[in-house]
Amino acid sequence: MTEMPSGAGPGRSPGGAEPRLIHRRDLVAALNQAAQKRVTIISAPAGSGKTSLLRVWADQPGRERRVAFMTVRPGQHDMQLFWLTMLAAIRAAAGTRERGGRLPPVTPGSSGSDMVDKVLSDLEESRDPFVLIIDDLHELSSPEAAGQLTALLTRLPAGVRAIVATRRDLPLHLHKLRLAGDLAEIRAAQLRFTSRETRQLLAAAGIALPEHVAAMLHQRTEGWAAGLRLAVLSLAGHSDPERFVAEFSGSDRVVAEYLMAEMLERQPPEVQGLLLRTSILDRVNAELADLLCGATGSERILLDLEDANAFVVSLDPDRTWFRYHRMFGGLLRLELRRTMPADIAGLHQLAARWLAARGQVTDAIGHLQAAGDWDEAARMLTDHALSLTLDGQAGTVAALLRSFPARTGEDSPDLTLVRAIADLYQLRLDRADAYLRKVRAYLATTPQPGRHRLQMAVASVDLLTARLRGHFDSIFEQAGALLSPGGGQTSGDAALGSDLKAVALLNLGVTEAWSLRLADSERHLTEGAALAGRIGRPYLEVACLAHLGFASTRHSFALTRQRCEEAIMVAARHGWDAEAVTAPALAALANALIWTGQFDLAEHWLDRASRATQADGEPGIRLLVCLTSAILQAARGHSHQALEEFAAARQMQALMVSEHALTTRVNAWTIATQARLGMAGQARAALAALDARQASAGEIRNATATILLAERDPAAARSELRVVLDGDVPVLSYLTQVEAHLLDALACRDLGDERASQEAVEQALNLAEPDRLILPFAMTGAWRLLETMPPRGTSHAALVIDILDATRGPGRGGLNQPAVTPVEELSRSELRVLRYLPTNLTRREIASELSVSVNTVDTHIRQIYTKLGAAHRSAAVERGRALGLLSVGRT
Repeated sequence: MTEMPSGAGPGRSPGGAEPRLIHRRDLVAALNQAAQKRVTIISAPAGSGKTSLLRVWADQPGRERRVAFMTVRPGQHDMQLFWLTMLAAIRAAAGTRERGGRLPPVTPGSSGSDMVDKVLSDLEESRDPFVLIIDDLHELSSPEAAGQLTALLTRLPAGVRAIVATRRDLPLHLHKLRLAGDLAEIRAAQLRFTSRETRQLLAAAGIALPEHVAAMLHQRTEGWAAGLRLAVLSLAGHSDPERFVAEFSGSDRVVAEYLMAEMLERQPPEVQGLLLRTSILDRVNAELADLLCGATGSERILLDLEDANAFVVSLDPDRTWFRYHRMFGGLLRLELRRTMPADIAGLHQLAARWLAARGQVTDAIGHLQAAGDWDEAARMLTDHALSLTLDGQAGTVAALLRSFPARTGEDSPDLTLVRAIADLYQLRLDRADAYLRKVRAYLATTPQPGRHRLQMAVASVDLLTARLRGHFDSIFEQAGALLSPGGGQTSGDAALGSDLKAVALLNLGVTEAWSLRLADSERHLTEGAALAGRIGRPYLEVACLAHLGFASTRHSFALTRQRCEEAIMVAARHGWDAEAVTAPALAALANALIWTGQFDLAEHWLDRASRATQADGEPGIRLLVCLTSAILQAARGHSHQALEEFAAARQMQALMVSEHALTTRVNAWTIATQARLGMAGQARAALAALDARQASAGEIRNATATILLAERDPAAARSELRVVLDGDVPVLSYLTQVEAHLLDALACRDLGDERASQEAVEQALNLAEPDRLILPFAMTGAWRLLETMPPRGTSHAALVIDILDATRGPGRGGLNQPAVTPVEELSRSELRVLRYLPTNLTRREIASELSVSVNTVDTHIRQIYTKLGAAHRSAAVERGRALGLLSVGRT
């Protein structure tokens, strides 16, 4: 399929070069489908490929319909000549011209309705199915055109179809056809080249571009056919294609010439003026356009331009905001610089004032910079830098700062705070500290109310700096002072005080979470999220909610999962679900899923957490991500990969001033993994490197026991575990005791005491049951003990099945056959449902937990009642406990 600008037939392609051929099969198929209707309207801007599409479609082999193809000549306003041209096309297609069919003579004052009747008569005389194609209808400027064309299109004979191509919508009254389903429309969006078609066009022209460069070209042209065609012509033989694509815009000579001739020069002077003056904006509405033009009526012009497919696109359903096609905008800015250079700075300043008054601060600062008003831009950026940062726009602050000329830093001390924020965003902490020292010195000479604003900003940045350094004591001190009665409260701006309080609650809650002071963390993060919501700081609210999931592990992994999912959902409403602010929730969700054996699902969320966490982001969060990745690898039996992730977690700890509480687990599991890999010497060395406080932790005692098991000294291992099981050493949580019971079970097995081994496993299952823990069984290898457990040897049959399902498979020994035979009467699915019957969950809630339908749960419950001989739910629970299928303590 030949691709060239709309309206360019053979020989009319830009530059006179032979056009390249690609086949846009999907587009031709769309027109085939549309042409089944009585009337098809193709409406799109210049250069969209309308004519090319029509010619390829009309030339398809095996077409059953005769095709009459007419093109309206530029500037045509004579309706009689229009109809005579149409009659000639119809008769040529019907083959009647050669047999002496004569066109009626041109008659001044001839009735348009008579000409319509004549066309309809000729169409009716054709015995074959017929398609009438009218191209470039926008060139028809007669005031009678709309009415006469409507009469034709609404009265077409049964076997006739019409296809009309135009750059703008004409006032054709075709509503009855639309209601009857007899009208099809193909718009600019359908004519745009896809990314795949862009690559095909380049390949057809013999141009090899890297994937990302081809994608950039598609993005810059927005799939506009003429833009792509012109780019291909210029790219042929270009010495630096990547640079050409990066700089390709509407200001490119060949593109500018085309757009000038086909678009801008066709507009009346007042429309040209509006387009040029508003081209400085990324988006425009009527009020702002009126301001820049110094006139009224902009709304009507903008709406008419969009209706005319003049590269103007509305951005909202109410059509109040508009933008220009990238290529067209580039041309307009080029023409503005050429024709009105002295007005450009003033236009930017007008736009800046208007935008600032409506809270669009970043856009306003950008326009001030474009106007060269560096002092006002610096003042505005300084005033709003903290607010923008609290709204998640620290990257925007850094980008705006980079736009200032180098000398501005010396001339504008106000920007010192901004530089500190920008350096924090890029984790250049020492430079940020240096700038903060300058700001504190500057505070002494700053009058109110500016001094109060700077004080609040400095306090907020200090908290963030301390968190990024992992300096927990500093945060406890600073946040404690700010949150104490009267702390941080001055006679200044109340909004600033609320901002600072929310920041203090966030940083305090995060630090408490990393210190495993989870009850305090949960309280402060909940309070911080509520305050942020009240004061309209959604980014701070999401930040609090994202960390709240981790703090919820003190209750259950089910609540952790729920809160993480809620945080991610709130973040998604703002478009932040893939941003660093959401990474704690993504990582904590993955972590919870790993503990409960949902490894594949956990991997999905862990991948998202890894992408959301900046490579040089906050160490505390990155430590959690690395640790989570490590335990996933360990659970799957990939011990060497787990060691690499544990090492990465230790590197994160090295970046922190204070000790992250999870470092204890990192150290313990590193040692245990080394021991399981036969690296006992390295494990002993790592153990010896710990100080007395670290070595006394229950997690390290478990790791020591793992070394002893690897060294075939199970009795010593049991002795090491005793202090953990008796509660004589500190542990991070009950999870450590689950692990201790499993290690004890392995030691008892090695000593030949199967009964003691089974009792230890049962103790672990008792602790694991409420949260449905699976990870400790996978990491310790104790899941193998479950394979030899007697069918009625546990009151946790359903959990045992889940553990074996999660741990046996590729990479876990390759065991596929069931190793635990459930009670003969109950299937595995029924055992899973039985496990939920002692709870207060409804059948619908059980179905949700198991990801099955309510009908499936109902079927399983009926089978459970029948097989257990129970008449109701309570009786089934009692019978299940009597058979050892349920834990007696589960409620």
